[in-house]
Amino acid sequence: MAIIMTFRNSCKLNLKLNADADLPKPLSRPLKKGLSHNFAGLKVTGHNAISSKSIMATSMVLALLLTGCQSVPANDLTGGTRYQTSTEPSANRNLDKKEIARVRTSLAAQYIRKNELDAAQRQLEKAFAADSRHAPAYDMMGVLLQQEGSRLNLDKADEYFKQAIALDADFTQARNNYGVYLSQMQRYDEAVAQFEIAGSALGYEGRIGALENLGRTYLQLNNTPAAAKVFLRALEGNRNSLIAHIELVDLLLDQQRVLQAQRLYDETLILIKGQGISPRLLLQGIKLAAAQNDITTRQQLAQQLLSAFPLSEEAKQLKTWLNNPEAPWK
Repeated sequence: MAIIMTFRNSCKLNLKLNADADLPKPLSRPLKKGLSHNFAGLKVTGHNAISSKSIMATSMVLALLLTGCQSVPANDLTGGTRYQTSTEPSANRNLDKKEIARVRTSLAAQYIRKNELDAAQRQLEKAFAADSRHAPAYDMMGVLLQQEGSRLNLDKADEYFKQAIALDADFTQARNNYGVYLSQMQRYDEAVAQFEIAGSALGYEGRIGALENLGRTYLQLNNTPAAAKVFLRALEGNRNSLIAHIELVDLLLDQQRVLQAQRLYDETLILIKGQGISPRLLLQGIKLAAAQNDITTRQQLAQQLLSAFPLSEEAKQLKTWLNNPEAPWK
């Protein structure tokens, strides 16, 4: 059994912050490290800062849009003003306003990713001013208020997510993000309903992440059979789903299906190759080695866990088990 040396796998649940229509992943078993949203077309799953060039580029697009919305009168030879005689001026203005709202929402997503929440708030206010029915702006405001995290703003976030879905019932990203919010608020049954919709939406780019979120929410409800089925659905959609691999290894170990768990564990090590290994994966490897009487591998992994992550919950579990090898793992 291969031993990997260092790894930090946050395995967050997927939150999508998408400002462009389809623009969003350890639960200790519980929602380990939380659900993740989906950002505006920015496939970012960690805390990577968005470059100022990206914001500048979006700002330039917005400047062009705002310029395009203006009507500059031209003087004729007599000094009078030539009036435009287009028959569809208001329709064009409406289209421009929708595009302005889209770009403002995209800028807000980038600011949220950089944790510049006040700047994001200002962009969203301008998006609402341009188009008060732009569903992605309401979704983004919900994410913004949720990220700020105060009780007052968490309460407000609920209404923004609901409004985004009310304006566009097919806005799958908002379903996923609302599910993340509901899970954070421990409203798990409601979260399941939203994740199920997002996870069943074929063609939605965040579908696998929504399924991962759904599986972890079932774990919060102690419904392990349902969780296992959902994680298998995630693997069928994407064999490289790291979250599905990790969660299924534990579920299979609980059922004493050691050989199946070992195969998934080996696949997991391949998936994270070069990234290092987490305390959770080390503990899984120890359990598998112990179940197969592989004393050498078990000792090597145990030493690695205790030396690299001595304060982790996994290290505490290992110490408890070492002091009482006959006791079940918890």
